[in-house]
Amino acid sequence: MSDLIIRPSTDADVPAITAIYGWNVLNGLGTFEEIPPDEAEMARRRATFLERGLPYLVAEQDGQVLGYAYAGPFRLRAAYRYTVEDSIYVAPEAAGKGVGKTLLAALIAACEGLGLRQICAVIGDSGNAASIGVHASLGFEHKGVFPDMGYKFGRWVDLVWMQRSLNGGGQTPPDAPGMSLSGV
Repeated sequence: MSDLIIRPSTDADVPAITAIYGWNVLNGLGTFEEIPPDEAEMARRRATFLERGLPYLVAEQDGQVLGYAYAGPFRLRAAYRYTVEDSIYVAPEAAGKGVGKTLLAALIAACEGLGLRQICAVIGDSGNAASIGVHASLGFEHKGVFPDMGYKFGRWVDLVWMQRSLNGGGQTPPDAPGMSLSGV
């Protein structure tokens, strides 16, 4: 996908983002949500991450959004302001074509540019070899499995935890303010 463009999302991307997420809600275990949110809700969620100064990216090819990725707060406590959790969703027609990996690489770079120190992935289903493999290929280390954390599609689903250090991780004190956690 040499002509794939990774760029910051815009308000105009919300319908495509909503459709991609909706398909993943109804067909995948990458999210434990069971009812797809509407465009207004997806726009609200996106705005929340952008207000914190966090990246929210899309992958576009020939004018079509094929996937999106964002970094969200790991937890909403001040001590976690240097740690984010990644989320990546790809349109079904783009699966297996490198869109997710390209998005994740750009997301990592954007988080490093913010001075963040840790990025984690909470992957639904230990059988999700594609997501686990993409994260591992970009330096994420397996940290554990939490069995039977969600119930979706008539079965219990576990969570795979992976983590990658950014900017030296915990080896030195932070040298940037971290993400905004205003109101916390």
